[in-house]
Amino acid sequence: MKTTENILIIDLEATCWDSRPPRGQESEIIEIGLCIMNAATGRISQNEGILVKPRYSTVSPFCTELTSLTQKMLDEEGVMLEDALDILRAEYDSENLTWASYGNYDLNMLQSQARRFNVDYPLSDDHINVKTLFGQLHPTVRKSVGMARALGELNMKLEGTHHRGVDDAKNIAKILHWCLNQA
Repeated sequence: MKTTENILIIDLEATCWDSRPPRGQESEIIEIGLCIMNAATGRISQNEGILVKPRYSTVSPFCTELTSLTQKMLDEEGVMLEDALDILRAEYDSENLTWASYGNYDLNMLQSQARRFNVDYPLSDDHINVKTLFGQLHPTVRKSVGMARALGELNMKLEGTHHRGVDDAKNIAKILHWCLNQA
């Protein structure tokens, strides 16, 4: 592993639909939620949600209901994916930190979007799948469960809005800190 004192936690939100995407649209990153967690103390810092303008899709009513993100928010406050990835590198040292996400969706989506938009992948190869780790360490769960259920199993409150990356990153950090203290 690279730097283990601090771990970068990432939670992505992407355009989504209640059924198949409309013709010509595809799922794209619309928020990169992140924070830095001190591995020893669990202290969370640099928590933010970087809004990203989608290029090949629009935010559906279903997606807004799920995430609270609207097309208007992304149009007004969002940045291009390349710029969001540059922020990860410049402000979060993303290429040198161990990073974590809840499941492999975020890892796969970031790799696929970097290829799709022909931009450099911004993260280190040191990735912790918190979902798998939690399933391995929790005495009664022993299978993969969603983030909200994992928090419930630990008697921790889900803080903020579920399916908002900026909030879910902090919630994932709490689960990861519990996992690190089990070892």
